Amino acid sequence: MALDVAPPPQQVLPAPESPIEDDRFTFAEFCALIPDGVKADLIDGGIYVASPDRPHHYKVASFVQTLLDGYASEHGLGEVYASRVAFQLTEHNAPEPDVAFLKVENLDREEERCIRGGPDIAVEVVSRDSRHRDYVDKKQLYREAGVREYWIIDPRQRRAEFHRLQNGDYELVPLERNRIFRSKVLPGFWLDVEWLFLRPLPSKFRCLQQILAGEPPE
Repeated sequence: MALDVAPPPQQVLPAPESPIEDDRFTFAEFCALIPDGVKADLIDGGIYVASPDRPHHYKVASFVQTLLDGYASEHGLGEVYASRVAFQLTEHNAPEPDVAFLKVENLDREEERCIRGGPDIAVEVVSRDSRHRDYVDKKQLYREAGVREYWIIDPRQRRAEFHRLQNGDYELVPLERNRIFRSKVLPGFWLDVEWLFLRPLPSKFRCLQQILAGEPPE
C-alpha cells in the first residue's frame, strides 16, 4: 500500500514532536496504515517500517526461530512467532520482534490482529538501521512490559546479549565457557552462540537435535 507522502528513511511515519498524546499514532491507526506482510514497529506513537531483510539477517532469524520452535513444540511449552506479529504493549507501542516465544499459559492473549502484552522471550537480530531501536528503545519497552528474556543478536559485530528480567530490571546473563547460553523461560534449552556467527550457518536441524539430546558437547 503506497503512502501519499514520501517518508523519510526508516521512521516512515514519525510521531509529531508535539507533547499532545493524541497526536501520536495509536495501535488501531498502525494496523490501518501498515498492510499485512510488512514488518513495522509502533514505538512511542511513531511507525518504523523495516528495510527489506538482508539475506544473512533473514537466515539468522530463521535459524533461531527453528531452534526455538522445534524445542517448544517437542516439549509442548508454547508458540513461537516470526516477525510480522505485533505485540501490543500499550496504545502507542506495538513492536514486532524478529522472533518471539509465548508460553502455553499465555496463549489466551492471542487475538486476531495482535498479541496483547509482551512475549515471554523477544529476539531481535540487529541490522544497520535498527541498532538504536534494538539496543535502547525496544530494550526499555520489553523491560517495562515484563518480557522475561530479551535476546539481542548482532551478526555484524559478532555479538550476542541475553538479558533476563530480575526485580523489574534486565541483567546480562553470563555465558558458560564464553559461548553457551541457557534459558530459564525454556527449561533445558541451551544455545551455542558460536553457531550464530558461522558463515554459512550450521544445519539448523542438526543443531536442534543436539539441543534436544541434552547437554552441549564439551
